Amino acid sequence: MADLGNAQNTAKVIKKHNFSFRKRYGQNFLIDGHVLDRIVEGALIGEEDGIIEIGPGIGTLTQYLCERAKKVVAIEIDKDLIPVLDDTLSAYTNVKIINEDVLKTDMKALIRDEFAGMHVKVVANLPYYITTPIIMGLLEMRLPIDNITVMIQKEVADRINAGPGTKDYGALSLAVAYYAGTYLVANVPPNCFMPRPKVGSAVIRLSVLQERNVGVKDEKLMFSLIRAAFGQRRKTLVNAVANSAGLSFSKQELTDALKELGLDENVRGETLDLQQFAALSNVLT
Repeated sequence: MADLGNAQNTAKVIKKHNFSFRKRYGQNFLIDGHVLDRIVEGALIGEEDGIIEIGPGIGTLTQYLCERAKKVVAIEIDKDLIPVLDDTLSAYTNVKIINEDVLKTDMKALIRDEFAGMHVKVVANLPYYITTPIIMGLLEMRLPIDNITVMIQKEVADRINAGPGTKDYGALSLAVAYYAGTYLVANVPPNCFMPRPKVGSAVIRLSVLQERNVGVKDEKLMFSLIRAAFGQRRKTLVNAVANSAGLSFSKQELTDALKELGLDENVRGETLDLQQFAALSNVLT
């Protein structure tokens, strides 16, 4: 039975193993059973599913995952937490612990070797300093997974969920939208963690698209246009792209492309949605 979803039991485990939090790993352990239930429910986990958990910590969320899923593979970078996990997860036979850096893990091989015949989902309480590289790495690898449910800094969740014309809308919003649909599962205040972070958090589910929802001839060009547009977001799209060191389009070429798409030549990139950036890329290809 899962027993780590509170501050008292978490403190006992930390004391028992003489564990010290490491800032470089961004360690903040959940101590709220209600939030843990919301994460598991938000991840849409079924009893025949395989789960990859990134950053299990002392195994708090892992216990909840083991009770819901068929199999859990937990990837933990901190070697000092491995004996802690061996202890807190000793009652479960459907979990495997891997002491690795997820950014260096061969995820395709892991899925092939550990989850044959299962629907695979990723669940994680991510360190804030490395949130974006992990999320984008998982999406860009185009892994055979159903969804990614992650606890991240609320500010990042707001950026991922943002729409055109809003202050949080940017390159990250568009990059995630290209690979996945987004759903905000829950907002989580600092007092739900030990130790308490200085900022609010949020749980977000990214449902991985099996087929792209936009047609684009050159993905690299599209993302280059997006980065250029938001690199100088106060400028018009034409000026921002024309001044970008990585692109070689003239202002006239860009103006003509926008006119072909029925867009004003003074439009700013922050007002365009993913389909419009894809269309612009296709015209310029």
